[in-house]
Amino acid sequence: MTVSKSIKIFRTAQQLRQWRLQCIRNNKTIGFVPTMGALHDGHCSLVSQSLSENDGTVVSIFVNPSQFAPHEDLDAYPRTLDGDLKLLSSRFSNVDAVFIPKLSEMFPSGITLDVKEQKGAFVSVLGCSEQLEGVTRPQFFRGVATVVTKLLNAVGPDRVYFGQKDAQQCVVVKNLVKDLLINTEVRVMPTLREQNGLAMSSRNAYLSPQTREESSIIYRALSAGEEYYKNQSLDSVSSSEIKNIINQVLSQNDKFKIDYLAISHPETLQDLQLVERGVGAIISTALKAPKENGDGDARLIDNIILH
Repeated sequence: MTVSKSIKIFRTAQQLRQWRLQCIRNNKTIGFVPTMGALHDGHCSLVSQSLSENDGTVVSIFVNPSQFAPHEDLDAYPRTLDGDLKLLSSRFSNVDAVFIPKLSEMFPSGITLDVKEQKGAFVSVLGCSEQLEGVTRPQFFRGVATVVTKLLNAVGPDRVYFGQKDAQQCVVVKNLVKDLLINTEVRVMPTLREQNGLAMSSRNAYLSPQTREESSIIYRALSAGEEYYKNQSLDSVSSSEIKNIINQVLSQNDKFKIDYLAISHPETLQDLQLVERGVGAIISTALKAPKENGDGDARLIDNIILH
């Protein structure tokens, strides 16, 4: 089955592996961009990077239920498969394949959102999954790590591409690949932003135009913290001072509720009291913004890297 003359669609790992084997025989390098669909310019930037660095590129589209808790928005998560395929075929004439596995393909033992009732093999990356996003979403990175492992096993890419917006996910995946001896290079690309600075995300679709515009305060706040750090002359800067600067900006709009604001080691995600030059840090935050339909909040995450 094809979506255009050039892009192949695979539904099973067996189909994908047969194609991948031919690539290996032809000495073709393969880049891989895993997604949950609802594609936007941020995804497209990852695809472009893969195309520039590899002989072939695979994109996957799979809404992963194992990273959602029972009370979260799995059913409401945007699913725009037809639009996603049209976007890929119109933007990129040289994407080789799209992997769109069925739920039964990814979870042959079945899957329920209740962790205690789940059966089968799951992957946990301990030490960098429990903090930040992991505090309010304790099963999230277990689900991410499990599906990323499955996808990497199916695709066997030379390189896999993620966006810096999901900073903790990038750290988790890097540790996953290192510890499980997976022969894939993890490439982390800069966050792509809307004109007002808001990090591009499929979840932005939940916001009203006004809230979406006001959400620029997140990046402005993080940038203020970064600027404060850059302007200090000392070899180390207090994390609490940087947080104070960020909070001063965020407090200007009470529409947004802060879930967390953290300054963490860039590799271990350990909380830092001081940011040392040469080591740097990740300033990350999650805020809740009201959805346009009035049904709860959308969770917006963002980060900035200090060097």
